[in-house]
Amino acid sequence: MSPLPSAAMPFSPWEMFLNAGPVVRMVMSLLAFASVLSWTVFLAKSVEFFRLGRRLERDTRSLAEAASLQIAEERSRATRSVAHMFVAAAEEERIRSHDIADDHDGLKERIVLHLERLEAAEGRRLMRGTGLLATIGATSPFIGLFGTVWGIMTSFTGIAASKATSLAVVAPGIAEALLATALGLVAAIPAVVIYNHLARQSATCRAQVADLTALVMRLVSRDLGRMQMLTASGQVVHFGARIAGE
Repeated sequence: MSPLPSAAMPFSPWEMFLNAGPVVRMVMSLLAFASVLSWTVFLAKSVEFFRLGRRLERDTRSLAEAASLQIAEERSRATRSVAHMFVAAAEEERIRSHDIADDHDGLKERIVLHLERLEAAEGRRLMRGTGLLATIGATSPFIGLFGTVWGIMTSFTGIAASKATSLAVVAPGIAEALLATALGLVAAIPAVVIYNHLARQSATCRAQVADLTALVMRLVSRDLGRMQMLTASGQVVHFGARIAGE
């Protein structure tokens, strides 16, 4: 059986990449790198969200069982979890608001504002790196299209220079150019899907952080209520103090 003529030889994607022009080859390399980058971000953020979700669930259970802010703070320091929230709440009363007259409503408002800032910072940290996925998903199809247009222009320029009108002459060049569009879609579609998936995971974690903030404020309100009762009875107690018998 005689071998196929060279014009009819099947092209593999790797052969098409090697036979492409320098501009199309650079476009293909860029798209392949973008695809690898998308999957790298997916794996890294998935591990991060999985660990964070388990830690937040543990912290939520611990907070729900705590009877005062000081007890919750001690537990969080032992587990190295959300101690910064308790430190922020305690420091607001002990350091920043120590020279302000006894105003429980004002103190709670200042603590809420501080915790909201911490919560917003945590949300920004959770989404760090995912913006790259949005950029890849939005630009990859157009980068691949640019490589395709450039490759087809090069093929037709070659036809004009060789004065050959056979489709067999231009087909390999067009196939190589269309490969750039295919790679653009291969890079863009997973990037968009991964971005949406990570956005949902981030929203779940932000909701858990919001639950923790609410639990901290519940402890703050509980401690302030105890302070009012003990102050009315003539006793002196510090904000967040451990309850007798705990």
